[in-house]
Amino acid sequence: MRSRTALAVAFLLVMAAAGMAQTPYQDAQRLYDQGKYEESRQMALALLNSSPNDIDTYVLVCSDLLGLGRWADARNYALKAWALRKDPRFLEILGEAAYNLGDNDEALRHFQNYVSAVPEGVSVGTAYYYVGEIYLRLARYAHADIAFVTALQFSPGNARWWTRLGWAREKGNDLSGALAAYNAALRLEPRLEDALLGKERLASSR
Repeated sequence: MRSRTALAVAFLLVMAAAGMAQTPYQDAQRLYDQGKYEESRQMALALLNSSPNDIDTYVLVCSDLLGLGRWADARNYALKAWALRKDPRFLEILGEAAYNLGDNDEALRHFQNYVSAVPEGVSVGTAYYYVGEIYLRLARYAHADIAFVTALQFSPGNARWWTRLGWAREKGNDLSGALAAYNAALRLEPRLEDALLGKERLASSR
């Protein structure tokens, strides 16, 4: 009886261990989550060699390349994947790549298309954040304000985004709004340097 019980327990342990084992994709995703972009990229590329049409793996490769600052490579892989399947995630990736390559018009187009395709998508807040940064580049401060406010609706705990909203308002001469945004950032991160400097500038301008 004891031997049967022991065998049953051993079998359950083996099955549990098998269930806990991660797939190679999950291992690559874990490396990405840890910021080990090059290791994740190499593993994801090996997966693409065996499954060249795996869209999720393409997304991971592109994300790794963005993390590595390889903007042109990220764009190339995203375009290749887009030709396989019109997955909206690649629109956001293409937007980030274009933004970092300095192509404001292309970046805006991709981000707007992404938001239109998936208004509640996981990266919509990020898309609006980048739109805000683009409008800052273009000195269109009211537009930047709206974009950052929208981004913060998706991620109200992002202190850096509050600071960027403060900067957009400061540049647009909305000083009371800028102060409110900087204060919101500092409530989240009391030592955030850019927000502290923003408050100092506002105080000195009075």
